[in-house]
Amino acid sequence: MRNEFTAVIEREENWFIAYCPEVPGANGQGTTKQESIASLRDAIALILEDRREDRLRGVPSDAEREVVVVE
Repeated sequence: MRNEFTAVIEREENWFIAYCPEVPGANGQGTTKQESIASLRDAIALILEDRREDRLRGVPSDAEREVVVVE
């Protein structure tokens, strides 16, 4: 699945700080802009995976499930 998110990058002294307004809590940091974006990408993936697992726990076992692809 392909999704696109906004990375907002700010520089604080020797660090680049990145965060994603669309995914609350997702942020990353690094000594380069590229490192901060890679860190943010990992954070977004972990948060979305955790949210998906958390929400699926409440689905009844006899409910029908289908995969929906959003591009």
